[in-house]
Amino acid sequence: MIKTVSKTTFQKYPAYKDSGVEWLGEIPEDWKAIRMKYVFRDYSSKNKPEAELLSVTQDKGVVPRTWVENRMVMPSGNLSSFKFIQKGDFAISLRSFEGGLEYCHHDGIISPAYTVLKKQSGLVDRYYKYLFKSLSFISEIQTSVVGIREGKNISYPELSYSLLPIPKKEEQTAIANFLDEKTAKIDRAIVQKEKLIALLKERKQIMIQDLVTGKRVWNKEKGAWTAPAEVKDSGVAWIGEIPEGWEVKKVGYFSKIGNGSTPNRGVSKYWDRGDFPWLNSSKVNQELIKESDQFITHKALAECHLPIIEKGTILMAITGEGKTRGKVAICNIRATINQHIAYIEVDKRIAHNYYLLKVFESMYNRLRANSSGQGSTKGAITCEAIGQQKVILPPLEEQLLILDFITAETQKYEKSFNINKKQIEKLKEYKATLIDSAVTGKLRVPSVQEIKVS
Repeated sequence: MIKTVSKTTFQKYPAYKDSGVEWLGEIPEDWKAIRMKYVFRDYSSKNKPEAELLSVTQDKGVVPRTWVENRMVMPSGNLSSFKFIQKGDFAISLRSFEGGLEYCHHDGIISPAYTVLKKQSGLVDRYYKYLFKSLSFISEIQTSVVGIREGKNISYPELSYSLLPIPKKEEQTAIANFLDEKTAKIDRAIVQKEKLIALLKERKQIMIQDLVTGKRVWNKEKGAWTAPAEVKDSGVAWIGEIPEGWEVKKVGYFSKIGNGSTPNRGVSKYWDRGDFPWLNSSKVNQELIKESDQFITHKALAECHLPIIEKGTILMAITGEGKTRGKVAICNIRATINQHIAYIEVDKRIAHNYYLLKVFESMYNRLRANSSGQGSTKGAITCEAIGQQKVILPPLEEQLLILDFITAETQKYEKSFNINKKQIEKLKEYKATLIDSAVTGKLRVPSVQEIKVS
């Protein structure tokens, strides 16, 4: 059973006072509010090129580059100008107005573009790790420091005038310990729900795979989807046996396949006052394409290699290693496409384009492997490879039965996905509120009731 974190009512401090700033509001009576410049100093130590190279990230803080999955290009040349930063220090990054200040987990060096902050003695770095990522502190950066300068690097001389809450040292430790424990429980609950979503997606894909490859067929006598009673050899080694009455055909046998182009951006007559939708591969990242954000002129349609894509046509992103790689969609508008998209127009041997969409999704990895094997550019699928790809085709009536069942089951899966996604969002919101309340003194940690996990 998936554990969920339930909220509880926390106690407040006996008395409060005005902090003097809106973002903090009232703080416990025995807390101080001191300008940042008096408790954190801008620290710049260089000439340590042998130290480990670190990355400043919003999700992990300041960590060794080996901890970051999509690492940036390693800097070349002399690293003597890079700044030395120690565990417990903080870094002000270019995007701090979005995500707060970053806590350093490891000694090393970072780009001189970052500002390194070192705390005074008497401060607990783990408490300020939470404070500097709290919603209240980020709002202070956004409203009081950034203003109309959004997107530019934050100047510490400006930020240093911000007031910070200063609880007693032992209370800072208690708050940090409390948040370490409680946020860990929330994070575990989030991970469990994310794993459940991943498992459901895997089950959904297996269900579709089994149906479109004939491993499960509709059994009228039993009124259920079962293994086929009669099978035959498909004649294709990787396909193996298929249900009697089903066929194996190349996609090109029942389809017209091609791709588009990009009109010259420098030719104004192709783009200025354009009103015909033009799609690039970034749009093929969802099952149904409903709109375009780029438009060309009818002059471009007449003079450039641009096919007219009718509503209902299947589109496939055929190049690139990015987020659209391998995505297939149905175009729900009349449009044209660029050279990184293939269109697949099917004939009457396909009951519905959505059925073939599911077939393409299930066989995508093989399609990419076959295309690469033909010597195409790495990460690309050719139109020729799509046409040569063999697929399993059931009779039309069975295609419709399969499609109806997939549609109904997909709705059930989507309902479960949405429930779990909403629960994850609520957990994240609760975590943010908990941190914000604890670091600003809106809840009293030492006498707080335990958060129950059930």
